[in-house]
Amino acid sequence: MIKHRLNLVISLSLLGIFLTAIQVSSAPLFYIKAKKGMVSTQDHYASKVGLDVLKKGGNAVDAAYAIGYALAVTHPQAGNLGGGGFMVLYDANSDKTVALDYREKAPLAAHKDLFLLENGKVSKTKSRFSALSVGVPGTVLGLETAHQRYGRLDRKVLLDYAIKLAEKGFVVQDDLEIALKRYKVNLEKHEETKAVFFKGNNIYKTGDMLKQPALAKTLKRIKKHGSKDFYHGKIAKQLVRYIKSKGGIITKDDLQKYQPVWRDVVTGKYKNLRIASMPPPSSGGIALIQSLNILSHFDIRAMGHNSAETMHIMSDTLKYVYSDRARYLGDTDFVDVPTKKLISKQYAETIANKISTQNIVNSDDVFQGAISIKESTDTTHFVVVDKDGNSVSNTYTLNFTFGNGMLAPKLGFLLNNEMDDFSAKPGVPNAYGLIGNEQNSIEPEKRMLSSMTPTIVFKNNKPFIITGSPGGSQIITTVLQVILNVVDHDMTIRDAVSAKRFHHQGKPDYLFVEKGFSKETIKELKEKGFLIKEAGSIGSAQSITRDDEGMLGAADPRKKNASALGL
Repeated sequence: MIKHRLNLVISLSLLGIFLTAIQVSSAPLFYIKAKKGMVSTQDHYASKVGLDVLKKGGNAVDAAYAIGYALAVTHPQAGNLGGGGFMVLYDANSDKTVALDYREKAPLAAHKDLFLLENGKVSKTKSRFSALSVGVPGTVLGLETAHQRYGRLDRKVLLDYAIKLAEKGFVVQDDLEIALKRYKVNLEKHEETKAVFFKGNNIYKTGDMLKQPALAKTLKRIKKHGSKDFYHGKIAKQLVRYIKSKGGIITKDDLQKYQPVWRDVVTGKYKNLRIASMPPPSSGGIALIQSLNILSHFDIRAMGHNSAETMHIMSDTLKYVYSDRARYLGDTDFVDVPTKKLISKQYAETIANKISTQNIVNSDDVFQGAISIKESTDTTHFVVVDKDGNSVSNTYTLNFTFGNGMLAPKLGFLLNNEMDDFSAKPGVPNAYGLIGNEQNSIEPEKRMLSSMTPTIVFKNNKPFIITGSPGGSQIITTVLQVILNVVDHDMTIRDAVSAKRFHHQGKPDYLFVEKGFSKETIKELKEKGFLIKEAGSIGSAQSITRDDEGMLGAADPRKKNASALGL
C-alpha cells in the first residue's frame, strides 16, 4: 500500500468513467466469491462505489475513503461527516497492522456535570437531543489521515462519487425509509432536518429520488480544500455558528485542535489464529480478546452451535467481560487501562475457573457496583480487501440513528450525540441501560468509550477474517460469534454472518435472542435460570474471508440493502 499519487491528468481522464458506475442497477448481493478485490457494506450504493475504485486501480484505503463519504450521503442514519469512528487496517507492503482512532472528543468547555440538573439528576434531553450532546467530529480528518498515509488515487476523484450522489440524487432504498419512519418524531422537530428528509410532512420513501444540494456543496469544499476547510475554514465557521445558535459549546478552537491518533492494535491469539482489533477508547478489541481467551478453556465445538450449553458458557463469559469493561475501560490518554492484565491468558483462566454448566453466574456478584454504558445500535461498518491483500475494517457512527437529529442547514450533514456515551453521572444508566464510572466521565478533549470492534483475524500471518459490525454494546458479541462460527463451527463466512445471534452483557441481566432459536433450547436456558428477551436483529456483520483460493464476501442479510461485491 505504498503511498503513490496518480498525476492529475490521469485522474481527470478516469473521472468520467468513475461517475458512470454508481447507480444501483441490480439487487444487493449478500454473498460473493472473488479473487482480485472485495467490498462489503450496509448500503448497495456504497459497495458499488468501493468496487469501482478497486476496478480503477485504487487500493483498499482508496476504496474505504470513497465508501466513507458515499455512506454519508446514502446511509445518513449512520454514515457521516459529523461523527467519528475507528479503522483497523493491514498494509501488505510493510506487513503491519495499525489502528486509526478518529473518535469524537468532548469540547474544551465540557465538564463532568455537563448534563446534570440542579437536583443532581441527569438530563436525558441534554445528553441525547440538545446541541450539548455533540462531540467534536472526527470523520473528515480521520478518513483524510488514512488516505494521506496509504492512499493511491487522487482524493478529488474519490470524492466525486459522493458529490454526484448528493447533487444528482439517488433512489431511496428500504433501510433508509425504515429508519426515517422509526425516527420521524425526533427528526421533524428540526426544520433544517425536515427540509432535507421530508417532502412536506411525509418522509422520503423507497423509490423516491433524494437530492442533498447543501451536502454536495460541503463535499465540493472538502474536495477543493481537504479537511482544512472543515476544521479551520468556512465549513468550520458555519458549523460553530449553527451549534452555538442551538446552545452548544463547540468552538473554533475545538475544531482546530482536533487530531486523529494512530494507535497500536490490541492483539491476542485464539487457537492457531492471531486477532488484531481496536484498542481504547474502544472497548471492543480488549473485550473480544478477553472473551476468546476465556472461551479457549471450553470445547465450544463439541458443545455445538447455539446449543443451550454453548449459550450458557458464552453468556457467563460475557458477564465478566462487560463487568471489566465497565470497571476499567476509558480513553487511555486520560486514564490508566490495565490492558495487559485484561487480555492475559492467566487472567482469563481465573475467570474460566468460575464458570461451569452446572450453575449460571450471578450478574450482581460479578458487577458489584461496576457500571456499564451502551451505545446506539445504528452505527455502520464496512470492510475492503484489495488484490494485494491490503485490508480495511472500519466502523463509524453518529451514535443514535441520525445522531441528535440536528442538521447544519448550510452544510447539509447531521450532528452526532456521542457525548451520551460518557458517564453523565456514575451509577446512572445512559440511553441503553448501561452504567458508567469515573474512567469514562466527561473531561475536555477526552474521547468517549465505545464498543466498536473493527477486527482482522490472521491465519499463517495473512488476513483471514476481516469483520466488524454496528450494534452498540452488541457489536462485541456479534464479532465474537462470527469468528467462533468460522473457527469452531466450520461455517463459511456467509453462514457465519447469517446465523442466529444472542447477546448478554450482564447488566441488564437478560439473555437477548433473535427469533428462530429452538423452543427446546430456550426452555433449557430458562430452566437454568436465564431471563430471556427476544430481540430484533443483533448486529450487521459485514465480513470477508481470504485464503489462497481467493476471497469470500458476506453482507449481513439483516440489512435489506447491504451488499458484498467483488472482482
